[in-house]
Amino acid sequence: MNLQSLFKFFFRGLLLVVPVGLTVYIIIAMVSWTDNLIPVEIPGLGIVTVFFVTSLIGYLANTIFAKPFFDLFGDLLKKIPLVNFIYSSINDLVTAFAGDKKKFDTPVLVPFDENGVIYKPGFITQADLEDIGLPGMATVYLPHSYNFSGNVFVVDKSKLIPLNGRNTEIMKYIVSGGVSGELKRKQ
Repeated sequence: MNLQSLFKFFFRGLLLVVPVGLTVYIIIAMVSWTDNLIPVEIPGLGIVTVFFVTSLIGYLANTIFAKPFFDLFGDLLKKIPLVNFIYSSINDLVTAFAGDKKKFDTPVLVPFDENGVIYKPGFITQADLEDIGLPGMATVYLPHSYNFSGNVFVVDKSKLIPLNGRNTEIMKYIVSGGVSGELKRKQ
């Protein structure tokens, strides 16, 4: 075996070891962090506690008695200048993915050049902008690959190509740079 073959095997091994290693590391770090929230030395108790407390808060937020208090608390956070920006941004993002008013539920392809040769996948977040004087236009969020960021574009609706499929698969496709997940054009 020569040195070139050894390097080839090393890099192939990295392709297998790094994703598994990082996944295990992140899970262990999360478990360790949540276990440190409770001063009792029982491994995994932190995650179980966080799960049940979060579920309890979710249950209480749906009751007729506690809902006004959670709404009041959210309104108070929105009145504090710097906290308002952080809370509102995170709340809007979480709600867009998992709330009752999901925003990332209409996947599309957007032409990315004037010749219509390059397209970028994204999600319609506002289907009609007629109220602001832009009839026939839509707002489209285009996530970046390998990053938790993206751009917002205002696009002519007639140029959008609807996609079919689960939003999680399409988001996985975008975030992975087209390596994972799948895109299907709506028929």
